[in-house]
Amino acid sequence: MKKYQVIFLSVVILFLSGLHAQAEEGQSLRITKPNNGDVLKGPIEVCMEVQNLELEPAKMGINEGKGHHHILFSSLPADLSQPLGKKKVVHMGSGVSCHTFKLSPGKHSLLALFAYGNHVPYDPPVSDKILITVTE
Repeated sequence: MKKYQVIFLSVVILFLSGLHAQAEEGQSLRITKPNNGDVLKGPIEVCMEVQNLELEPAKMGINEGKGHHHILFSSLPADLSQPLGKKKVVHMGSGVSCHTFKLSPGKHSLLALFAYGNHVPYDPPVSDKILITVTE
């Protein structure tokens, strides 16, 4: 009988641990530069900040509550359990919070997405999105 009690308690502890990991409140990401709606002349510097998360280089591995930034030029990936690809994604795996790049003139949607060291996004996603216009 004692063996089953130990197994039951182990299952309960694992379940509650999982709930705690999923219920992490206050984790957020915000694009601090540029501002939503800005009209800019390139090159564009994009900066982000996180709350209740720690920024670290990708080489540090998969660590809960830690990771690095990505900038996407489309919507969120359909499958958040997969690593982000290389197309239309700026990987900031060195652990920096700002990146400068050139964009063609026109309207652009920038989606910042926080991910683990293996480039797999948090689920639910920790992200922010802005729209900017780049002039010639």
